[in-house]
This record gives sequence, structure tokens and C-alpha cells, in this order.
Amino acid sequence: MKKWFKILATSCAVIPFAQCAVLPGSNVASATEPAPVAAAAATTDADPALWVVKDDDTTIYLFGTVHVLKPGLSWFDEAVKTAFDKSDEMMLEIVMPEDQAAVAKTMMPLAMDTTGKTIPSRLTPEQLEAYQAAMVSVGLPANAFDSFEPWFPAMTLSVLPLTKLGYDPEQGAEKLLTKFAKAGGKPVAGLETLEEQLGFFDQLPHTQQVAFLNSVVKDLDKLGPTLDKMVGLWAKGDPDGLAVVMNDSLAATPELAAKLLYERNERWADQIKTRMDKPGTVFIAVGAGHLAGEKSVQDYLKDRGLTATRIDY
Repeated sequence: MKKWFKILATSCAVIPFAQCAVLPGSNVASATEPAPVAAAAATTDADPALWVVKDDDTTIYLFGTVHVLKPGLSWFDEAVKTAFDKSDEMMLEIVMPEDQAAVAKTMMPLAMDTTGKTIPSRLTPEQLEAYQAAMVSVGLPANAFDSFEPWFPAMTLSVLPLTKLGYDPEQGAEKLLTKFAKAGGKPVAGLETLEEQLGFFDQLPHTQQVAFLNSVVKDLDKLGPTLDKMVGLWAKGDPDGLAVVMNDSLAATPELAAKLLYERNERWADQIKTRMDKPGTVFIAVGAGHLAGEKSVQDYLKDRGLTATRIDY
């Protein structure tokens, strides 16, 4: 599971919404209960990596994010805040939905299995036993998602345990940046739509979805330590270190890496190149995995004659 999770945690902004997108009025309402309010966390300085692409009349900042964070990380300051404040507009992977019911309305038609097969019918007896135990361990009924496609419980199980470890989807960088942009009257646009991001999972072959689910269940107790390590590298502004951590994931799941990282990086590079034709200053924030390692957004920009320069703090 760690291989999948290393990609998911730093690539898909839709991940934090997994815990809220349950059927309205269903018996899985426990998934929407807020995490206990934690005591005030001590503030820790964080200096995530930031790049800039410029020409005579256009400046585009590239900021790598982590989609779910713990309170107490002071990252919106110094160079990041300066770049944000200078920007006329912000672009994220997706415009962050504020209405959780709307998220569920969009997600449910994609998440439901229309083939008539159930989760239990896709798993061996041993896999089913482990899956049902995992569901119960995060406070969900064992059969809550039996009629769903495997990617949905896999995504949900990737998020719910984190809230018990102090991670808060509301502290995710995109959520906070959206709040700051709204407060400052800064327009926000998306490189993709919510439907597109959910479609990346929905379009995975069922064999890969089942592998995703089984790997999540197998390594459920390793979620926290894995994300802790990745957040530590992000906070230090170490995209090279982050790339090293992700390397085994990319090699082991090449189809997933292509779908969730490389193909999207190339499309975004095209969008950025097009945006360079229009004057102004833009703050673009995407998952840190998109700005790390080979075939990063910066690599695709270079192929298009654009240079992304790292900003020193």
C-alpha cells in the first residue's frame, strides 16, 4: 500500500474528500464525524520548495503541496507568502469544493459499481476477512461499501486512519490557500475538474483497483509513518529526497505513475506554456509529487522552452 500511498498523498487533491463522500442518510455517517479537537500544536517552521517561471510580462510561481497536514506547520510565510501576495490569481489542481454534499453527489455515481459485482465477490476469503477488519477498525460497518467499486473503499481507508493520527484535511495546503485567496479576493481556477480527478481512479482496471484495496488493507498501520516521512521532506524543501522516497512506488506501479503523475504533468506544462502568453502573475499550487523527480512539471516545461528556477529562502 505504501507504494500507492506515496503517489496519492502528493498527487491528487481529491484525496482528502474521501472521508466526506458517503451516501447521505446511509449507515456510514461515522465517516463524516469530525476528528477530535487536538490541543494547540506548537508551531514548527516549514520551508517547502517554490519555483518561478518568468518572461517579460508574465510570472508563474510553482508551489508543491501536501493535501493533508497536521496543525502547527508554519509554511505560509516568507517566500511562499510573498509569491502568493504578489500574484493576481491562483490555480490549483481542482477548485476545492466547499459543499461536501456536492462532492458526494459527484463522487457517488462514479464510485458505485454498476456491473452488479460486489466487493466480497472480488476478494478471496482471506482478503475479505482482512478488508472487513480494516473497515471496522476505522469505525465503519464491515459491509458499508460492498456495492462500490474497489477504488472507493481503498481511497477512504487511505484517509480515515490519518485523522486519528492528527492529520486534518482542513489543514491541507490547498484548503488553506483557497481560504487565503478568498479572503484576499484572489480568483481561483483549476487545472482539472473534480470529475476528472475522480475519473483517474474510476478508469483504473478492476484488477488494479483490487490490488490498490488489498495493499491499503495490508499496510494500514504504516500510513502514518509513511506520510510523516514525506511531510518532513516537504517541509524541508527537499524535492530530491521526496523523489527518492517515491522512486520505488513509481517503478512498482508504472501504469499508476503514468496516469496520476506523468500524463498530468505534461498536460499542465501545456497549460502553463499557454498561460505565459497572457500578462500577469499566477500562483500555481499542485501536489509536491508533481514537482519532484524525473518527468516533473519542470521537466516538461523545459521541453517547451521554459525554465523553472528554484527560489531561495
